[in-house]
Amino acid sequence: MHFEVLVEDASGELLLGALLPKILGKYGNPHTWRTHAYKGIGRIPRGLRGKTDPWKRIILDQLPRILAGYGKSLQGTGSAVVVVVDLDDRDCVAFKQELLEIHRRCRPRPNVLFRLAIEEMEAWLLGDKNAIIKAFPRAKWNALHSYRQDSICGTWEMLADALFPGGSAALKAQGYPRIGEEKCRWASLIGPHLDVQSNPSPSFRVFRLGLLKLADTEA
Repeated sequence: MHFEVLVEDASGELLLGALLPKILGKYGNPHTWRTHAYKGIGRIPRGLRGKTDPWKRIILDQLPRILAGYGKSLQGTGSAVVVVVDLDDRDCVAFKQELLEIHRRCRPRPNVLFRLAIEEMEAWLLGDKNAIIKAFPRAKWNALHSYRQDSICGTWEMLADALFPGGSAALKAQGYPRIGEEKCRWASLIGPHLDVQSNPSPSFRVFRLGLLKLADTEA
């Protein structure tokens, strides 16, 4: 089966690049995938018909148009679209319903799996503290152990407090581009060490099981 995977930023793309082979097996044996990184999450347009600039590559702003396009281009191919975004501080049930409504309005409808990282994809990294220590042997254990899995707590900031000199406050002082660079660094260094079988993050486990179900039933 082929998967078109949409993710909201570059760090998510790097993390999924490490995770997908661990979950689905070696690329091409038998599954294939292509990952598309956007430049932010944005918001679902009102009426699902908002006018957005495709060059800005903001995932939720463009999602109705993107899924409608996949409904046509993937029709009859047996392929699936996987949309992975952060929940942030949204209501989980309401947000999922909004995403499903976009899918319901597609004619024809692509095969779509929506998955939410709670609160952010850094929660999936924090689900495997052994992987963090392998990548960052000098990580601060107290900061790691103060994190409650998949809580709404400022997840990336918790990871920054464990890994970045001076913690999240020092990283925030350097501005958004630097934060994005550091998130990419965490994803690229920790991701290869993640154990996808035992990661306790509920949102990661739901993501993994959803992929496996698609791969098993749709291959």
